[in-house]
Amino acid sequence: MALLPRLRRLLRRPVSASKVGVRRPTSARRRDTIHEDSVRALLHEDPNDARAFQALAEIVRRRAAEMVPDGDPLTAPQDDVEKQRAADLAVWALGEEIAGNPRAWYPLIELARLSVHDDHDAALRRLATAAERDPSGQALAEGLAVLREAGLPVEALGLGVGHWRVKEQTPEIARHLVHAAIEADRPLEAKHHLAALEMHPDKHAVARLRPELEQAVAAAEQHIAGT
Repeated sequence: MALLPRLRRLLRRPVSASKVGVRRPTSARRRDTIHEDSVRALLHEDPNDARAFQALAEIVRRRAAEMVPDGDPLTAPQDDVEKQRAADLAVWALGEEIAGNPRAWYPLIELARLSVHDDHDAALRRLATAAERDPSGQALAEGLAVLREAGLPVEALGLGVGHWRVKEQTPEIARHLVHAAIEADRPLEAKHHLAALEMHPDKHAVARLRPELEQAVAAAEQHIAGT
């Protein structure tokens, strides 16, 4: 893990800093520097700008991978693993840096995505904190998606039930909760989350969403009845 402190220092180093004897950056590196300045400015204004975060993540991934020297051709597969690990650690360091902003929830989602399999409890804490920081519910919806993609529908239900404010937040949360309940073999709970949409004030959004969810619940009930 000695690489992680080096990556953190690299991320926090002012881009204008220079040292005697350092080779001048190539045109591509200059473009990276200009792009990095731009996206960092965007993230300073809005730490939840997903496109800016992903753009900066791509820059730090590439830069971190370049820090890992190429070895013997026979060890190329291992070198690729090390480059991927360095790239992931760079994004981790970036996420930690930006998540320090008390308004930031998107970096916490990305940190949870990186850690959901290796540190389950910490990932859940990050997703809960992200949900608490975002009154719109977008962070909660994305957190539920992370858990469902990781094959953790029960954990998704726990997070959603604990944080969903039906009347105030995006109905997309209901989509994830209904599907998570079905994935957890809980069709009755899926029907409960579907029914909760009646309380949502955006009737047009609910009307667009309801047919899909009703069909999913009916299919789940039919599957259970046929087993």
